[in-house]
Amino acid sequence: MNITIQGRNCTPRESFKNRAERKLSKIDRFFDKEADAKVVATAEKSYKTVEVTVNNNGMIYRAQAKGPDMEEELDKAVDTIIRQIRKNKTRLEKRLKSGAFDEYAAAEEVPEETEFEVVRTKHIVVKPQSVEEAILQMNQLDHKFYVFLNSATDSLAVVYKRDDGGYGLIEPAEE
Repeated sequence: MNITIQGRNCTPRESFKNRAERKLSKIDRFFDKEADAKVVATAEKSYKTVEVTVNNNGMIYRAQAKGPDMEEELDKAVDTIIRQIRKNKTRLEKRLKSGAFDEYAAAEEVPEETEFEVVRTKHIVVKPQSVEEAILQMNQLDHKFYVFLNSATDSLAVVYKRDDGGYGLIEPAEE
């Protein structure tokens, strides 16, 4: 697994980098050698945020934890990814390394998601809009996200509210 560690508003200490590599080695057995793991540590005034993203064969696993101690947040984020993998292990076994789950078969049982239930289907009309117009529309509707046709790129896009108070934009990319 290729591991990249970055800092925002901080420079991660060597001890943090070593701990991140040690923690990610626990989940390395689930993935191929080509898997990429990215750890982003962010320091704000009152809290620390650690984001862990693992990309393997087009599957993306992501976890984020916020709190006062960066190393504890790293532990929480890696544990969250392990829970995500265990929870969906039967679906994921086909895409992850075969035999990677043998060690965890007798480990803590996590209820498996067997079916996803769609409780509501909503049809929308997508109009060409700028990103700013879409954000204004989302705020008017008091939604957390908004789907629109980006007039600048002529492609379907989504704007959303981020936990840090900002906004995000999701656009399709070609592989």
